[in-house]
Amino acid sequence: MSRRPLRLGMVGGGQGAYIGNIHRLASRLDGHWTLIAGAFDVDPDRGREFAINEGLDPARSYGSYQDLIAGERGRADRVDAVAICTPNFTHYPIAKALIEAGFDVICEKPLTATIEDAIALEALSRQSGRFVGVTYTYSGYPMVHEARVRVAQGEIGDIRTVQVEYPLEWMATAIEQKGNAQAAWRTDPKKNGRGGSIGDIGTHAYHLAGFVTGLTLEKLAADLATFVPGRALDDNAHVMMRYEGGARGLLWSSQVALGNSNGVRLRVFGSTGSFQWFQEQPNELIYTPLDGRVQTIKRGGDDLSEDAKVRSRTPPGHPEGYLEAFANLYCGFAEAIRARLEGREPTAVGRNIPLAYDGLRGVAFVEAVVDSAENTNPTWITPIAV
Repeated sequence: MSRRPLRLGMVGGGQGAYIGNIHRLASRLDGHWTLIAGAFDVDPDRGREFAINEGLDPARSYGSYQDLIAGERGRADRVDAVAICTPNFTHYPIAKALIEAGFDVICEKPLTATIEDAIALEALSRQSGRFVGVTYTYSGYPMVHEARVRVAQGEIGDIRTVQVEYPLEWMATAIEQKGNAQAAWRTDPKKNGRGGSIGDIGTHAYHLAGFVTGLTLEKLAADLATFVPGRALDDNAHVMMRYEGGARGLLWSSQVALGNSNGVRLRVFGSTGSFQWFQEQPNELIYTPLDGRVQTIKRGGDDLSEDAKVRSRTPPGHPEGYLEAFANLYCGFAEAIRARLEGREPTAVGRNIPLAYDGLRGVAFVEAVVDSAENTNPTWITPIAV
């Protein structure tokens, strides 16, 4: 396969869609992708206007994902993969149709709104050989990869405790009742699934903790709360976790935590040291060895792992953040797809990327959390084996 940019299609993500714009910016950053087609809006005329404003051929702005499949599948210059940037409940039918039509997929998290759909979609991806990447953004940061490598090398010994949190404040009031479309579907069980904050942002925290530590969740006990009156889904979650091997964990996700814009934090404590990473200071990893001084490991250093280096673009002191992390996922997705087409193993940037199986584990986690919390007292639940 030539080293032309891969051709990207998109479903959803049109005018005013925050996450669609993030996908477009991230995909362009390193030149691996070119957006050429899409079904950007439920209103075909509005979608076509958006496509024209983006500089796309209006003939390749489709009225629905079904039209996109029909219009692209026979073209010599058809899209190589399609990004799904729509509400949760639509992920499964769109991804299923794309895979069955022979397209690779990049899907927003959670992978699906139900565990049954997640199991079916992961199996379809595996059996078909189609690529399905899931945008767990925080696994794109270089220093998250550095922490993962160092934990695996035993730098902090046996893991004892994992603390991960994702607090937001943007839904502290009932903005879904005042015309905020993004909040409206996130608080609707028919569109978001069974979990509110735990499904929307708690899955990010769960994936981040597992990605860095390599631990497998054994069972959990959850307490979900809905603080905003009239809201149908949780807007705050506390989850106690027990991992195989004896490590303990605590996860907090909240959409009503005033004073927190995007406070993702991960702290991993072992028998000989600890690592701490804060998303709002993403270029630094805090390492504390037993009986030693606190050390700040900075992105861009020559002594970092290859996994961190291949995901860095600028020297130390030139900050990289959320867009670059998202772009690292798109780099990884492109490399994984190219490696498959060229019949070779992917290079470092195409390894350790979130795939359909990771998406399935995330949905299984949400399912177990809600099952636990629906009891009068938080009950220890073992997630479905995946």
